[in-house]
Amino acid sequence: MKYMVLMYADPAATAAMSADDRADVFRRHEALHQDLAGTGEMLNGAGLSYPNETTTIRRPDGRPERTDGPLTGATEQLTAYYVIDCPDLERACAIAERVVDFHVVAVEVRRIHDSFGMGET
Repeated sequence: MKYMVLMYADPAATAAMSADDRADVFRRHEALHQDLAGTGEMLNGAGLSYPNETTTIRRPDGRPERTDGPLTGATEQLTAYYVIDCPDLERACAIAERVVDFHVVAVEVRRIHDSFGMGET
């Protein structure tokens, strides 16, 4: 099964990270990539730009409307994602637990299906 691993962090804390902190985060993610390369479970992933570089599009009156900034005003914002392919939710959560740290303060694990949420998978 495919899962999306959505990582959340505080952008202000990210901006304030020291070079050593950034190197530590990089090493941990690189180790995860190497481990999952051997199993074939890592399909892709990316870091995302800061929320202040985000445009949100809504449709309040039947017409698309753009606003600057992220969808929510929460302190923690979506900062990166992985798409993984593994046997079950338990394994997906075990992988996701490896990215929670001083920087990534929350991780969502969500199953991916090919029907765009319109029916059974």
